[in-house]
Amino acid sequence: MRVRLLAAVCLAAAISITSCRKARIHEHKDWGKFYEAYGIKNACIMIRDNNHEAVHYYNQERCMQRMLPASTFKIFNSLVALETAVAPDEQYIVRWDSVKMQREECNKDMTMREAFRLSCINYYREIARRIGKAQMQHYLDTVKYGNMKMSAIDSFWVDNSLQVSADEQVGFVKRLYFNELPFSERTQRIVRSMMLWEDEPGYKLYYKTGTGEIDGKYVYWIVGYSERIVKVKEPKESMNKSNERMYPYFFAQNFEMPVSDTTQDWFKVRLEVLHKVLKEANAIPQ
Repeated sequence: MRVRLLAAVCLAAAISITSCRKARIHEHKDWGKFYEAYGIKNACIMIRDNNHEAVHYYNQERCMQRMLPASTFKIFNSLVALETAVAPDEQYIVRWDSVKMQREECNKDMTMREAFRLSCINYYREIARRIGKAQMQHYLDTVKYGNMKMSAIDSFWVDNSLQVSADEQVGFVKRLYFNELPFSERTQRIVRSMMLWEDEPGYKLYYKTGTGEIDGKYVYWIVGYSERIVKVKEPKESMNKSNERMYPYFFAQNFEMPVSDTTQDWFKVRLEVLHKVLKEANAIPQ
């Protein structure tokens, strides 16, 4: 199984963005208990421990399966908007087009930072239209994001034409963290700042959620990284004077549930499960 996963991850690396050189591969079947506790049967998670060059996963087959990125694509969309100056910065305001959205909080003028935090699709549809299909396709191809396929410029990330795997999402956020994407350092830094949700003693958690519908089921994504803060005693000659080190862990999780299933607040559940798995992986403190 481990040999097959290593081969699969390396194959993905050849066509996408995940590096598996010297990686230690660890399958965690027991992580299934966290999903099963909520009645979730189709789920996966991949975590890359950068400090130990280790990959931890649950459900290999699903980790390698491409599916629509839904609102996790707002990470990519923001990068392109900033890089092309369609949005000069994260405070760029797009005026509300007066089209009523189901979520009342999205029915207003807002900045990119607000739209990212609220995950308002109307803002990002307009941003994508201003970027244009040619420029968006250029960056999809340059980054090699998922299958790189587009349909309509303002819906391709939610209509199942663009697809990406959890494995590829992990590689993407890893490159974002280390400023390795084909965007300026400033662009990547701004987007990372928008992803920060939890700044706690011992760790920081950065992520973007996404929810998309396929064949009567919702796919619930959460993609990002944690920074585990470790207290250390640095030598006097060290440039690090804080006596703290940040250890990054990159992750991508998704699961699916029937659209008709309203037994749980699945938006809340995906974050609860993520926290449990990250603690198990030592990516955030217990």
